[in-house]
Amino acid sequence: MSERLIAIDWGTSNFRAFLVDRASGECLDSRRSDAGLRSLTSAEFPHYCEAQVGDWRQGGEVPVYLAGMVGSARGWSEAPQLDVPASAEDLAANVVAAPGLDNAWIVPGLKMVRHDHVDVMRGEEIQAFGALAMVAAQSAICCLPGTHSKWARMVSGRLLEFTTVMTGELFHAVRFHTLPGEPAREDASHDAEAFAQGLVAATHPSGVLHALFEGRSRHLYAGLEAHQVGSFLSGVLIGAEVLAQESHMLKESEAGRGESDVLLVGSSSLNPLYRQALEAQGIKVKEIDSDSATLAGLLALADRHHSL
Repeated sequence: MSERLIAIDWGTSNFRAFLVDRASGECLDSRRSDAGLRSLTSAEFPHYCEAQVGDWRQGGEVPVYLAGMVGSARGWSEAPQLDVPASAEDLAANVVAAPGLDNAWIVPGLKMVRHDHVDVMRGEEIQAFGALAMVAAQSAICCLPGTHSKWARMVSGRLLEFTTVMTGELFHAVRFHTLPGEPAREDASHDAEAFAQGLVAATHPSGVLHALFEGRSRHLYAGLEAHQVGSFLSGVLIGAEVLAQESHMLKESEAGRGESDVLLVGSSSLNPLYRQALEAQGIKVKEIDSDSATLAGLLALADRHHSL
């Protein structure tokens, strides 16, 4: 078995590759680009991947594990989406060989198909299992912020259920395509005070649709400046997301209520916002960098795959 592996998170809009030492889990090198799925045809995937990481592969001896939308029907090659509940062992047992590149494996995603809840996931499952490994736990609630945020409930080493929330995409739509977002068209730095106002507005009994319109009303008559409107709208949407999951996901678990922390697995830009929203509801948080969670998850999966 090679002493190294290559972990790749390949999504719709970006490519991230990491050369990892298997024994220590240390990232030895990394490469990133904007060559997501939308910029490549199916025939180009193996050639692009080899061009990016070929000098790490030692003639194909170093294995490559790929997670994310690369395994979707619009990606390199479709990997299955397994039903939940699922474990890291289930993911390892169902990896798919990547066509056109030896010793390269695409990780399955997950799906949840119930009469009252249908959902899909690709990539975040690896981060959730990686986060669980990093804190040496068997059970937790994971919050994975992003364009399509995910919340996952992990119990006894298995991912039992998850929920996708379109917070990031909706924020973009509101900011650039609605009347309340009109003052926020230009880039502005984050405003903590306006964000906190948005968190409070998210609790309004008239709901999130009213709270978003308050971005305009407050701008007209309550002193909310144009450069603060974007932060206010962000606070409304992230606050609404947290409130919904508090009543849904967290009620099923003791996580965040004194027994354990919610594992917040995101970027340096999103984690502070979600921490503020979660802590405003009295929920305990443990932050985990999303890249580190991806590495830990793919490393654990690779070890299981090798032992099969």
